[in-house]
Amino acid sequence: MDLKSFIRDVPDFPKPGVMFKDITPLLLDPGAFAYSVARLAAHYATERIDLIAAAEARGFLFAAPVALELRKGLVPLRKPGKLPYRTRSHKYDLEYGSAELHVHEDAVPPGARVLVVDDVLATGGTMAAACELIERAGGAVVGCAFLIELSFLKGRSLLGGRDCFSLLTY
Repeated sequence: MDLKSFIRDVPDFPKPGVMFKDITPLLLDPGAFAYSVARLAAHYATERIDLIAAAEARGFLFAAPVALELRKGLVPLRKPGKLPYRTRSHKYDLEYGSAELHVHEDAVPPGARVLVVDDVLATGGTMAAACELIERAGGAVVGCAFLIELSFLKGRSLLGGRDCFSLLTY
């Protein structure tokens, strides 16, 4: 299946000069969505993985079905104030400001092997922060999986040599 045919280019979003890769057409097509989830899961089917993690919000769209496919628990990484229990946090800088991710303090047991999933790898800031938060919680990041990688933004360079897998690369 040609997954690129389900990705829409939106020029000048969210600001002039940016060509946004819109995944909405893929999400609207059950066959394309299921195929992309199955391919992400299949890539890691033989890896020893204990948990799947994702930063909100679009990462949840792929992480949750991948977790179901692999029969693993899902660890949500959320913005401040969104998780009801005690949390660990990690603040990080982005090209346009700063952000913060939280995880429940008991979500990642020490030594847990965690696959982190997101929709797009762009500059790498959010994924690097997600990995750092998982590792601070005592887990080991075994891979970073993406639907799309915007390779010209060199996001992998922030991921410290971690294993990365992308279904589509632009």
